[in-house]
Amino acid sequence: MPSLILSDTDTDNTTVPRDNKKRKNKKTKNQQPSTLANLNPPNPDHDGVSGKTKAKKKKRKASDLVPAMTDDETGSELVEPANSREDDTRRKKKKRKPKLEESLFLMQHEQQEPEKEDPNAVSKFKISDPLREKLKDKGIQSLFPIQAMTFDTILDGSDLVGRARTGQGKTLAFVLPILESLTNGLTKASRKTGYGRPPSVLVLLPTRELACQVHADFEIYGGAMGLTSCCLYGGAPYQGQEIKLKRGVDIVIGTPGRIKDHIERGNIDLSQLKFRVLDEADEMLRMGFVEDVELILGKVENVSKVQTLLFSATLPDWVKHIAAKFLKADKKTADLVGNTKMKASTNVRHIVLPCASSARSQLIPDIIRCYSSGGRTIIFTETKESASQLAEILPGARALHGDIQQVQREVTLSGFRSGKFMTLVATNVAARGLDINDVQLIIQCEPPRDVEAYIHRSGRTGRAGNTGVAVMLYDPKRSNITKIERESGVKFEHISAPQPDDIAKAVGGEAAEMITQVSDSVVPAFKSAAEELLNNSGLSVVELLAKALAKAVGYTEIKRRSLLTSMENYVTLLLEIGRPIFTPSFAYGVLRRFLPEEKVEAVKGLTLTADGNGVVFDVPTEDLETYLAGQQNAANVSLEVLKTLPRLQQREQSRGGRFSDGGGRGGFGDRGGGNRFSGGRGSGRNGRFSNNDRVFSNGGGRGRGNWGGKRW
Repeated sequence: MPSLILSDTDTDNTTVPRDNKKRKNKKTKNQQPSTLANLNPPNPDHDGVSGKTKAKKKKRKASDLVPAMTDDETGSELVEPANSREDDTRRKKKKRKPKLEESLFLMQHEQQEPEKEDPNAVSKFKISDPLREKLKDKGIQSLFPIQAMTFDTILDGSDLVGRARTGQGKTLAFVLPILESLTNGLTKASRKTGYGRPPSVLVLLPTRELACQVHADFEIYGGAMGLTSCCLYGGAPYQGQEIKLKRGVDIVIGTPGRIKDHIERGNIDLSQLKFRVLDEADEMLRMGFVEDVELILGKVENVSKVQTLLFSATLPDWVKHIAAKFLKADKKTADLVGNTKMKASTNVRHIVLPCASSARSQLIPDIIRCYSSGGRTIIFTETKESASQLAEILPGARALHGDIQQVQREVTLSGFRSGKFMTLVATNVAARGLDINDVQLIIQCEPPRDVEAYIHRSGRTGRAGNTGVAVMLYDPKRSNITKIERESGVKFEHISAPQPDDIAKAVGGEAAEMITQVSDSVVPAFKSAAEELLNNSGLSVVELLAKALAKAVGYTEIKRRSLLTSMENYVTLLLEIGRPIFTPSFAYGVLRRFLPEEKVEAVKGLTLTADGNGVVFDVPTEDLETYLAGQQNAANVSLEVLKTLPRLQQREQSRGGRFSDGGGRGGFGDRGGGNRFSGGRGSGRNGRFSNNDRVFSNGGGRGRGNWGGKRW
């Protein structure tokens, strides 16, 4: 602690009259500090000092200004000593010092309120030292609410139904107490050990990726406790899994289909089971694992000796049925969602953005630029084929879905986790449970078929207390956003597609950083060329630098983008006629009054406004003047170029052609002239991604980019 001895701060080399020195020494001697509080002299101007005391102090200081008079000076005029001004300055400084030192003293010695102890700190729970050290290595100092709420309940042997929003740490909520129970708790004495031992724990999960992730947690934390585990899932050879089971494992994690196969082959003995866990139980229902799950749970003969844990983000009827059928009557419930409307993550900014299917490949790179903040992005599609197509278009992206071999899926996930690439295009196989650091942005190419899917997809970001952004694209004519809002509790932020200025601001900073990171050693080599360019271009330094920034991030031109369909080189207009417009066909009839038929046919995405007083639609930018001039030939007709999109009427999603932009069910449209984010990849291989190719057709026909077929 720094010393606050006042004599050090008062020491100076200026001559002080002898009497003053005596007074000073006497005062110091009489005021030796006995406590820390006395190290600071009282402030004479402080409100706590009485007026009488102040007067005495002032009187004493006034006398100090004049040295003691000798006999020779009696009766003569009092003359200010030569060094009195210096003394006065010094005294003013001394007068201020106590205030400064008092504040320093208070900062260092004033008692502060003790910090409140974290009730969820790891030290508060019955967690053994090896496991506690492993948690510390992972940066975990305290448990999440769902973990803290369920730890003692599980450790005490109760069955449990746990419910929490996605991203709140449900996996460790059962991993930690199970490990403690097996090694230091109720099940330690009855747990089998040695070669060929049957498993003590069985964990069921809906997807291979989630099973691998939970297995990794058991490997990390269970390994610290001397427990072994194995992961069983389809797409991997049986032989390696059978060998591990025959050697004996403590914990088995897997998907219902492969677990069922091993049980039927006689590879898994459930007679010594202590725990059975269903994680993401609601997703098992949706993926059609109902029969497999019930068969597996029914294989346990002595259910009184088995502790059953069920974790889920939502509780549909089947999950409630499973809980009632297979969990004990005195089961406990830990519910962090309850009856609150908000089922989705509260750490996520939820955005909806209108976009025609043909504009997705153009729009998605700009959304990533504006909202990813340099972090990872997961893009969700409804079908495997559309995921593969979009991954091929987007530079540096990789696809993840059920048709990809398991080995390649694991390589893809590993590369995404490690940052080898920053964009993953996936079906719902990546929607559940995957915990990947720094996923800043989620993009859903269209509203999902059920609200639970939206909740889990958007929950891939904003995890573990972090924040994130979830953007959902929708066709204004065919999508019903209000249903998802109502059932998930999300209040969507309605925005339009990023405009050229928005994108330039987002990428301009990246470009500037790229330029400033270039070594100064290259300046002499390029200086003459820069000077020649500056002298001959006719542009200012700022203009040339702006061009350099644009080129550095791949911009050679700025294209206008529609607010309604997000299509480039289109502009959005609002049509009003002074009275309500009830149907799109009536609006088309109004347009035909003052526009040629070919211009009416060129209108895109015509949609009624929510108030029913107008319609919005897109027209080619090059024809804008034709449309605006035509309105002069019709009475009571108003056409306005929109800068912000009004609220629009929504319709329930229909199955027939709901994702097409007219006539067909095409996939992701792409520009034939090259993709500005991929250095010309847009032309594709042998023109595969050209506008004339049926893979990305925008008109009639279903092509290869259809949205039918299997969901996975």
